[in-house]
Amino acid sequence: MRGTIGWASTSALTCWVSMCISAVQWLCNANKKSDIPAKRLYCFFSSLYSVLVRGARAVLQLYPENSEQLELITTQAIKAGFTGGVVVDYPNSAKAKKFYLCLFSGPSSFLPKGLNEIKDEEEARESTFTNKRIPYKIARSGVVRKTREWVLEKKERHRRQGKEVRPDTQYTGRKRKPYF
Repeated sequence: MRGTIGWASTSALTCWVSMCISAVQWLCNANKKSDIPAKRLYCFFSSLYSVLVRGARAVLQLYPENSEQLELITTQAIKAGFTGGVVVDYPNSAKAKKFYLCLFSGPSSFLPKGLNEIKDEEEARESTFTNKRIPYKIARSGVVRKTREWVLEKKERHRRQGKEVRPDTQYTGRKRKPYF
């Protein structure tokens, strides 16, 4: 089994996993009557989801035998907690068609576009991910940092943790004047 794990060089710590193997197809095979491919796939995707950091991405290249197998794989991934979908490179080609299962463990991101057979200079040569996502903490709280509401929330959180906090006054959250 071959795969790569790496860390993206963005300000927020995100992880990406890329697998170019046929392990997912192996999980779909049933050699005995007691083998349940859906259960095996769910176990694989749930363990992958538990390993990844929130906001991480996993891309699995696969070659499904038919549309039912592709549907089974995607439903088990979504059932395990992932968001995302399938990206197809060269959808009209019989030999060059590639399927990528793009999975996100956290806030959903946009799926990259697949490659086409049309060769224009303006089109991208590779599938790309965008880094223009809202940071997780800002999307979670909805409150802008360094405002009065943010300071009051932070003070209340510290009080719940049992820390010593100054009392709230009319001056809480005000900007200080610049004295030189």
